[in-house]
Amino acid sequence: MRSVRSKGKEKLTSFHKPMLATLGDQPFNDPEWIFEIKWDGYRAIAQVGSSEVQLYSRNGLSFKPLYPSLAEALTKLKIDAVLDGEIVVFNEDNKPDFQQLQQFGDVQKGKLMYYVFDCLYVKGKSIMDKPLLERKEILKRLLPENEMIRYADHVEENGLDVFQRVKGMDLEGMIAKRSSSKYKIGTRTSDWLKIKNHNTQEAIIAGYTEPRGSRKFFGALVLAIQQGSELVYIGHTGTGFSDQTLREVFEKLQPLVRKKSPFSKKVPVKANVTWVAPKLVCNIKYSEITQGGILRHPVFLGLRIDKNARETNQLDQPISTKRVIEKSHRKPVKKTSLKPKTTLKTES
Repeated sequence: MRSVRSKGKEKLTSFHKPMLATLGDQPFNDPEWIFEIKWDGYRAIAQVGSSEVQLYSRNGLSFKPLYPSLAEALTKLKIDAVLDGEIVVFNEDNKPDFQQLQQFGDVQKGKLMYYVFDCLYVKGKSIMDKPLLERKEILKRLLPENEMIRYADHVEENGLDVFQRVKGMDLEGMIAKRSSSKYKIGTRTSDWLKIKNHNTQEAIIAGYTEPRGSRKFFGALVLAIQQGSELVYIGHTGTGFSDQTLREVFEKLQPLVRKKSPFSKKVPVKANVTWVAPKLVCNIKYSEITQGGILRHPVFLGLRIDKNARETNQLDQPISTKRVIEKSHRKPVKKTSLKPKTTLKTES
């Protein structure tokens, strides 16, 4: 098994695809839902038991070479289970830091954590048909205390309060989950909703412009998404880079350089562009999407080493959370002022 950063990315021959959330447009309160922090990290499934521990991405790419200390911590759990969670690195400001997570294998900077929020199997037996709250209770009893591996707690009913605290801590967002939902392998469902504090988009890198002034390596990245067989331009970004990330991204792009544009149509980039094969995916933060489908004020957050270009096939457009709730209740959502039953917090 090679590192997910290597040229020859290899998948496990057998792996579990995680259940995925649908993007929702606004926070809400509801007694039949729970709310968790949306971590800014890598989604990861961990298989822990009598055989060798596995830790891998949603596509089955191994994280073990990249985060060996986390794999070792999983080995020491002494449990037999399949866990679902998020790998996160906290920076010196105690905030999840996606760039530090990406560079952790080389730099070892920040605090590496694995937040576990669901459980698929216990002792070889599936518990995916059990309601979410029951699975989480099983997980909480099963998971021993560990400095690197933590149970991801939640708040019942009061999503508006959770979202206000997420905004106050300047976190990525929150996840709303129907309390009674079953775990659906590899399915994107409205039983789980991601509600963002920051607008983010996964984009394909299609090229880069020449650097100007004292800047080195490149000026901006040309961004795209894949729609069918067509590559669609969604803007370009020259912000969010450190000297280190400029160099690292530039070096990863060199083997992909090509003479011809990967776009079927001319794109509005007013600079000399070096085109690349559309294979690398990055995370972008932006303020809004124009009517023409262009990201406004895009900022580079880091490369998505756990995803490929084929998955980047649409701009994130949220669905109405109100409609999702009303469809299940057949009546308007009642807003409550109940205080949360547990306390959400980041690492300290």
